[in-house]
Amino acid sequence: MRAVAAVDLGATSGRVMIGRVGADRLDLELVSRFPNGPVQRDDGLHWDFAALYEHVLDGLAEAVRREPAIESIGVDSWAVDYGLLRDGELLAEPFHYRDGRTERGAADVHGAVPFAELYARNGLQFLPFNTLYQYRADGRSHDADTALLIPDLITFLLTGTRAAERTNASTTGLLGVRTGEWDLELAERLGIPERLLPTLVDEGTVLGMLRPEVAARIGASLPVIAVGSHDTASAVVAAPLSSPQSAYISCGTWGLVGVELAEPVLSDAARDANFTNERGVGGRIRFLHNVTGLWLLSESVRAWEAEDGSAIDLPELLTAASEVTGDIPLFDANDSTLSAPGDMPARITALLQAAGSPVPAPRARFVRSIVESIAEAFADAIRTAGRLSGRDIDAIHLVGGGSLNRPLCQATADRSGLPLLAGPVEATALGNVLVQARALGAAPATLDELRALVAATHPPARYDPRR
Repeated sequence: MRAVAAVDLGATSGRVMIGRVGADRLDLELVSRFPNGPVQRDDGLHWDFAALYEHVLDGLAEAVRREPAIESIGVDSWAVDYGLLRDGELLAEPFHYRDGRTERGAADVHGAVPFAELYARNGLQFLPFNTLYQYRADGRSHDADTALLIPDLITFLLTGTRAAERTNASTTGLLGVRTGEWDLELAERLGIPERLLPTLVDEGTVLGMLRPEVAARIGASLPVIAVGSHDTASAVVAAPLSSPQSAYISCGTWGLVGVELAEPVLSDAARDANFTNERGVGGRIRFLHNVTGLWLLSESVRAWEAEDGSAIDLPELLTAASEVTGDIPLFDANDSTLSAPGDMPARITALLQAAGSPVPAPRARFVRSIVESIAEAFADAIRTAGRLSGRDIDAIHLVGGGSLNRPLCQATADRSGLPLLAGPVEATALGNVLVQARALGAAPATLDELRALVAATHPPARYDPRR
């Protein structure tokens, strides 16, 4: 058995895990889990990055204490957000992608470069928080000498190496969709200084050894290896796709719904459908659409807990929701009014009322409406992905935290008319571990072999459509 440490940072929580890989073995041990989320400052919505980094260091120290044989560290996180550095120091806390300033940036960018041209160059769907829009709205960018996406910023603090891993760099809007290199002409047209864009590296690159002071705190001198640092890229590595015709859903705060391709799809129809072409591990293309995922449920539960003044047992509520019968009203899970933090039940209620639909009550029925609405958005994205890519989709693999949500899995199978295979839950951490292990010569070389190892060690649960 070989051991590595995986730092996996999501938009609502982070974790540090020990991964152990051997012949027919692939195990994860949770070392630490910690909260993550937006904090309101005077100038907008930010991440509490200092606290996040402290959690990472504490988790790595505990991982080394538990498993002295750890050979390397890999870091993945959510996409698009970044920290600006000058002389190696952060200028300020990174902004949160839900901060409202991004809308101004999008308008400015599209005024300089029409969206149709942007799509032909970077292949990305329009999301108002894509990094190039954030750069345009960020007045501090001209004071910085480097911009690093969140996992690249963590690895810089760990090692001192400034680099941009390609799977995450592809979410910035500044990476050429066909070349995989920075589009410097586009950056110049948008007034984004070239110096902000660090050297690009591929997954599997050894970024460097821990800084001496970091090694002393963690208790070991270890290399940091670039993984598929966009969490979805890592999750797709560990999605045990049963055939080339399979689709995937990486389901957490967001649901990333798509197929894996060899070449991007840059058609007018793909652009109009707001599908994106992001880079995956091994140079693959993750052709996908962002669907609002468990955010709707977690924000609703948060509002109800504040109303009740007590904790809600979500598994119990989901069980009750699965037993609800009769017609369930649906709403558009991707409606822009649902994107910001706040009173989610009230905003969903407003959407239902505007559509002339009854507001479901009690809460179990309301939760069922949320679940079915997410599932309908998933099913629609699956159908569109198949049509745009020319794939005859034969199965869906749902990985991530959403794979534990049985009503959501069944509803997605029902509404898509396709079998759904759920799991693994910790797909992102597994993908992180596997890329490190492959770089160390401790795991198979091809994606198909890596996925076969996942399927053998973490068999998925199957949901067949009931209609």
